[in-house]
Amino acid sequence: MAIMEISVVPLGLGDTSVGDFVADVIRYLQSEGIPYELTDMGTLINGHSARLLKVAQVLHELPFDRGVMRVVTHITIDDRRDKEVHLHDKVKSVLGRIK
Repeated sequence: MAIMEISVVPLGLGDTSVGDFVADVIRYLQSEGIPYELTDMGTLINGHSARLLKVAQVLHELPFDRGVMRVVTHITIDDRRDKEVHLHDKVKSVLGRIK
């Protein structure tokens, strides 16, 4: 299992708000039953790396479906093969070390 952080940024909107585009991302993830966590700077998604890459492609396309002509997508994937990881595991591990 892997964790991916993704941020999909539509450009050239003439407006600083991207909330409607973020809502599109979350609606897609919910409709597919994909584990996620929305953060202030991006969205964390949990799953197998092959599926995460396919999801990233779909999410990258969502703003184009709304007529946007330019999109920048940032992804970071932490793919750990020695044990299964889930959302919040890293945070729990660090918090356990500072108690």
